[in-house]
Amino acid sequence: MILDPAIALLQFETRIPLGRTVDLVHFARHPWLYPLAGYVTGGIAALAVFLIAPQPLAAAISLALVLLIAGFHHLDGLLDFGDGLMAHGSRERRVAALTDRAIGAGGVGLGITVTLVAYAGLSSVPRVSVAILAGEVLARLGLAWITVAGRPFREGIHATLHRGARPVHGLYVVIPVIPLLLVLPAGPLLLAGAVTAAAAAGMIALGNRLFGGVNGDVAGASHEVIRALVIVSLALVL
Repeated sequence: MILDPAIALLQFETRIPLGRTVDLVHFARHPWLYPLAGYVTGGIAALAVFLIAPQPLAAAISLALVLLIAGFHHLDGLLDFGDGLMAHGSRERRVAALTDRAIGAGGVGLGITVTLVAYAGLSSVPRVSVAILAGEVLARLGLAWITVAGRPFREGIHATLHRGARPVHGLYVVIPVIPLLLVLPAGPLLLAGAVTAAAAAGMIALGNRLFGGVNGDVAGASHEVIRALVIVSLALVL
């Protein structure tokens, strides 16, 4: 049954009230469903700004909405990742900066940078609604690949999801991305998909080098980075 994994996914990825609580383990066995959450968050934002004429306003509102609907879930990971990225010293010090509750200059700086890049991209595309939808769906595609391939360096949610994932899920996850062809030409979608794959691989490599693997913060940061890069790639080719 796909219903329970889908509900568990939306409870994990959004703050939308869905009634009964479903254990995350149901989704952990189906990480290829990740893009479905992108259709929900991106779809809501796309509908909200579809008729807004001033493009900078539509860009700001759409980006704010996807962050709000997700409860700033992945943005929190980006801020933690920024602290770990900018920490000096040993791997242990970097991991400590990544996993503590305080947010330092590195986190704030990276959060502002990635968000500004996403906003600039949305302000430049022909259709904000299409770009925010594609950005959200493809960012979840990247999350699925990171879940499958990103070796955990500690116990946590990412480790739970990684244990439930299978290599074939990295192929299955392409299937729910195909409907984007209804709103995006094949060429730009393939380019955005290639950007997603490269960014996911780069974040895994960076996580391995800095922290000895991937955790939920690295995965969350990857979502924010991939969304921004996908939007910029679409702004350059559409």
